[in-house]
Parts: sequence; structure tokens; C-alpha cells
Amino acid sequence: MVLFNKPYDVLSQFTDNSTPARTTLADFITLKNVYPAGRLDRDSEGLLLLTNCGQTQHQLSDPKHKAPKTYWVQVEGEISDAALASLRQGVLLNDGPTLPAVAERMAPPPLWPRNPPVRYRASIPTSWLSLTIIEGRNRQVRRMTAAVGFATLRLVRQQIGQWQLAELAPGEYRVINLP
Repeated sequence: MVLFNKPYDVLSQFTDNSTPARTTLADFITLKNVYPAGRLDRDSEGLLLLTNCGQTQHQLSDPKHKAPKTYWVQVEGEISDAALASLRQGVLLNDGPTLPAVAERMAPPPLWPRNPPVRYRASIPTSWLSLTIIEGRNRQVRRMTAAVGFATLRLVRQQIGQWQLAELAPGEYRVINLP
């Protein structure tokens, strides 16, 4: 198993047919025969798991297994108690209701600077929340915060199941052996 800290603006795949080619996992990971277990959007950062075991990949990415994923989310504005309560109950998205999430306000985490930086507006504060979900719909966290009135500015996946980002810097990976 490979734990990788995916930087912002990197595709969660090894190849890209676009012209010009975009940055992919191949620009960081030289190991052969490992594949992402799930995805992380190009404009999101943080923990991405890769494996060479089809069974492990299936258990991590199949919605039936519901591996919890924790994200640190910077939103525009001061997140309200009502918005947190809505996230905890589940919100209605255009593709149906989400399952309840674990949503908590948090202090700004000690993260690396993002390149490019998150837009800053002196007149609009930002706040951070920790959001844990067990689904994995397309852009789900961003759509959930938007549904409760808060645009996501930065999204960093901190944990998947038992595996955490820990001290991995952007672009770094660590190989762990599974029993």
C-alpha cells in the first residue's frame, strides 16, 4: 500500500491525454503496478491511497464498504451552527440526500502553503471544519458545503479508514506493508 500526499492541481491517475499534458501521479510515484484506490479531485489535496492488490482497492473504493474519509475544509465565511447541524443530518444534493456526516468546527490546521494560494478577501472571513463522510460521490464535500451556504476554498483529505496523512509533505509518499 502506498500513502501519497497529492498536491493541488495533480490528476489522480498516471496518464493524461490532454494537450498540454497535466501533472499526474507519474510525476511523483515511480513504483510499478500500483493503482489509486479511489479518487481525489484535481483541485483537492491530501491523502490518496494506491495499491497493487485488487481486493484492497475494492474494499477501499467500493461504496458498500463505507470506509470513512476525513477532510479538512476551508470555507468562505464563518461556518454556522445551523450549517454544521445540517451536515450532521445529511443534506439534499441534486443526486439525492447524503448520509449524515461528522462535522466539527476546527482551528486552521498547520498545512503547507498551497500553490496557487487560496483567494483572500479582507472583507470576507474564512473558517475551517473537519468533515467525515462514508460516501464518495463526485465532488461531494464541495457540494455539501455549498448546499449549506458555504463555498469551499480549500479541501485536504486527512484520513481514509485507519490511514492518515500524518507528516507527508505534498508530493511525498510512503510504502506500508499490509498483513
